[in-house]
Amino acid sequence: MNTFKFYIGVLGVVVTSAVMVSSCQQKAEEQVLEEGSFKLIQTQIFDKSCATSGCHASEQDAAFRQHGLVLAGISSYDNLINKFPKNTAAKTDSMRLVMPGNVSKSFLFTKINCSAASLLASKQYGNPMPLGANGLSVGEIEFVRKWIEAGAPRAGGSVDASLITNSVPLCGSNFGSTFTALEPPKSNEGIQLHLEPFEVSNTYEREIFVRKPVGNTSELYINRIQSRMRPGSHHFILYDFKNLNNLPTVGQVRDLRNADGTSNLLTFLSMQNHVFWAGTQTQEHDYTFPEGIALRIPANYSFDFNSHYVNKTAGKIPGEVYVNLYKMPKEQVKIVANSINMGNEDFRLAPNQVTIATKTFKFSKPTKVLMLTSHTHKLGEKFVIKIAGGARNGEIVYESTDWEHPLIKTFNVPLEFKAGEGLTSEITYNNNTSKIVRFGLTSEDEMGIIFGYYYEQ
Repeated sequence: MNTFKFYIGVLGVVVTSAVMVSSCQQKAEEQVLEEGSFKLIQTQIFDKSCATSGCHASEQDAAFRQHGLVLAGISSYDNLINKFPKNTAAKTDSMRLVMPGNVSKSFLFTKINCSAASLLASKQYGNPMPLGANGLSVGEIEFVRKWIEAGAPRAGGSVDASLITNSVPLCGSNFGSTFTALEPPKSNEGIQLHLEPFEVSNTYEREIFVRKPVGNTSELYINRIQSRMRPGSHHFILYDFKNLNNLPTVGQVRDLRNADGTSNLLTFLSMQNHVFWAGTQTQEHDYTFPEGIALRIPANYSFDFNSHYVNKTAGKIPGEVYVNLYKMPKEQVKIVANSINMGNEDFRLAPNQVTIATKTFKFSKPTKVLMLTSHTHKLGEKFVIKIAGGARNGEIVYESTDWEHPLIKTFNVPLEFKAGEGLTSEITYNNNTSKIVRFGLTSEDEMGIIFGYYYEQ
């Protein structure tokens, strides 16, 4: 037999088979989405608002490491039903992405229900979805609710299809329009700080820093921190400063990036003077210290406000932040708490490789830890904090697999450490880039920081 003809014949069979497989896959997809409630959810909700580039379209999306969920094509149904969410707090609460017949245990419904922002914050479930875009309508959300209640069928279903055409937004006429300012504390109870509205251009992420005075002529002791932000916020942090002799100009808006997308080097340099004081990655946040414990603010002080907003809409949106600081009389303060800021800056992430970076931080005096949270950039897959030394050496006290919305873990019984004991950070990075990555301040660099609160005994 002519060898050339033989290979051509084989090639023809392979091509024909591939076409047949592709055709079968296409028909299978069409069959799965041919009729029923889920087809409407896929085509009218997921395809338009969720399975978009950079979000839930594929495993190549930048955000996939954070959420681990693809909502495109025929895979979306199997990716949802009875699957655990990556959000640590939701997983702990036995949530599923979709639990057929149980709306309250279906994380998908909680995340798309923009009216549940307070619940998301109190449970550490992250922000409402879609982030940085118009929320779903009353009809769309009700359609999903009824579909889950009906057992979340793959095909068929008896949910009224007209619901999904109801385009009245559940949370206002357009993105960010229904924001209500945080009610300030009474003057004898506390003070309110306000980051005034700033513009976020269409299809743009804007992160700014503004140093603002607290307005206190005498020292303050703060035992409760409450914040509220307009929709679309990625995070908000109040930063203290390492060096009080090198402070940015009060009131000056310092963008992290220039209008052309390049990094603003002066802003990055100012970030090297930061120390975490308080922060959140949820639209609503309320943290209260245990009785008798407070943070101290010196007289005539100022903080650096750091606000990051995501706008995926075609129009401009405003960013805005309110923060309430509730005072405790000095005579009632038994313990002054401090912020934890333990960073591992000595690691090297080889290209296309998984690396586990560890570092141990020791306390010089007997110490009690009240709260722990973590910070990495997008290559961070898992952040574990262990006790170092003593009878509990090696015990895991913190674990988060959500780099963008890390767990904030409060200890009702503080973790106790003797002098010389401490904490070890064990961070798993997956560097899927072709470059070596080290510690740095840009989004293309990486970080590995333990934040939290502690006090010395």
